[in-house]
Amino acid sequence: MSATFDVSPEKEGSVLNYFYRQLTQTPAQVRGVDLSGKTAIVTGSNIGIGRECGRQLLDLGLTKLILAVRNVSKGQATAAELSEGRNLDQGTIEVWELDYGSYDSICSFVERAKGLERLHIVILNAGIMATEAKINPNTGHEETIQTNYLSTALLTVLLLPVIKSKRLTAQQPGRITITSSDTAAWAKLDVSNKEPLLPSFDKPGKVDMLNRTFVSKLLGQLFLVELAKHVPPSVAVINTATPMMVYDSGISRDTARSLQGKIAEVFRRRIGYTSAVGARMIVDAAVKHGEETHGQYLGLQKLKPMAPIVYTPQGEHLRNILWKETLQEFSFAGVEDILKEISSG
Repeated sequence: MSATFDVSPEKEGSVLNYFYRQLTQTPAQVRGVDLSGKTAIVTGSNIGIGRECGRQLLDLGLTKLILAVRNVSKGQATAAELSEGRNLDQGTIEVWELDYGSYDSICSFVERAKGLERLHIVILNAGIMATEAKINPNTGHEETIQTNYLSTALLTVLLLPVIKSKRLTAQQPGRITITSSDTAAWAKLDVSNKEPLLPSFDKPGKVDMLNRTFVSKLLGQLFLVELAKHVPPSVAVINTATPMMVYDSGISRDTARSLQGKIAEVFRRRIGYTSAVGARMIVDAAVKHGEETHGQYLGLQKLKPMAPIVYTPQGEHLRNILWKETLQEFSFAGVEDILKEISSG
């Protein structure tokens, strides 16, 4: 987790600093990269940031794009839109079904990915911002934690052997970039009396769903730090990046129905980026940086510190609990054996 930052985690994680950066900086378009001959998977790609990531990868010459979506018909409409004005070979864009609410769907998706000739880039962008806590009927976990953390973590690990076997050369590592958020720094999470941790999110009762979204992003950062210890960057460079505040991504469509949400949408539209601009930061993290970003977080196309708690003894304690419980949750998929095999390089 060693890295040198130009700002402290506390300053970077402050609300005031976040809005200052949002108002004063704009990420550059990603240029100078040739993705010809390469294959990429983008999840949550039928709208918003995911769709724009797909568009920008194609602009960089990507040979094959897999749009991983829950709704195939909507994904096909996106594929048609992304194809407009391009002279693409048949099969350049494929639409594959992927439901983050189902472990079976995730495993089936990975089995299908094993049939790809090559796999170089994975952008895990799917996520939700819910207005109320609901239990996923397939897994028994609260939906926000399920989608934003658990399913993302499982897909990350299961795709590692695929990437390792489908690289162009052993000297060219694969890339996995996970969409995260500065709001991880704003998460309120008291772990003193929450062991086991993951089941604590499934208990009935009143839940601050905005904070739950923040917590889901914090869990993702903690998981990444530990995962990077088990995955050599020579196999896959795994990082995470924020698109900052985006007003047209569609993720806030549920929260926007309330009066408070409507007010927030007006504010977001005034200062937020478009999805196309936000996607620049995700694509940049996936294609423009090297091993120095392994297990790290990027903001505005630079290495930035994660949530301040990540660098504290409390964060280390939380990370160890989370890692143990997450591997236990995924024992059905043999993730420990996968990580042992991957760690051998």
